[in-house]
Amino acid sequence: MGRPSLWKDISEILEREIRSGVLTRGDQLPTESSLAERFAVNRHTVRRALSHLTEIGLIFTKQGAGAFVAGSVTHYPIGKRVRFHQSVEAVGRHPTKRILHSDTRPANDEEAVALQLETGATVHVAESLAFINDVPALHAVTTFDAKRFPRMLEELGKKPSISAAFAAHGTIDFTRASTQVTAVLANTTSASLLHIAPGAPLLRTQSISIDNKGVPVEFGLTWWAGDRVTLDIEGS
Repeated sequence: MGRPSLWKDISEILEREIRSGVLTRGDQLPTESSLAERFAVNRHTVRRALSHLTEIGLIFTKQGAGAFVAGSVTHYPIGKRVRFHQSVEAVGRHPTKRILHSDTRPANDEEAVALQLETGATVHVAESLAFINDVPALHAVTTFDAKRFPRMLEELGKKPSISAAFAAHGTIDFTRASTQVTAVLANTTSASLLHIAPGAPLLRTQSISIDNKGVPVEFGLTWWAGDRVTLDIEGS
């Protein structure tokens, strides 16, 4: 009688190699063909083992590039002042951000309420992807009042820093007024961007930031890779 769970054996061996340091953060795993040859199994069995390692957060895949060892979980503080680069650097990690898409359009009802605008008022919307140690960690869609911040998308194009873009408009300080956290499952878009399996757990935050006069300046929706980031909610 044959062994029924070869993929489990393979995943356990690879897991041991990752946890023991034989394979370290950022290392590329051998190809499916190489692993199939190593373990004397077919590629389907290898693919099932790699899928399991992805599900438990030990590896992630890049389309057309292969599988890579994921980093450890990053603790990210959610408080009144949330600054991505500062928060990530404070825990010894390397942050980067990329603007994926930007648009200027009429606000929908949710955006108008959050920013205290009339429905249909013009807003700037920036979609971004942020990385921690070169591993995708969050996918965000952020909305701003286009009348108050007319050069927002231009500034973000120069440097993908919301703080710097606000400063260019004279808004030096802003704070988080509210944050709602919800557990969701990754759809195909988030899964592709974050290099996780569709249906993998995500943390979704909905937030509003205000200036020093209490006027909303930013409405954000962010999807965090649940196996890579822990959100630490700070006390008020």
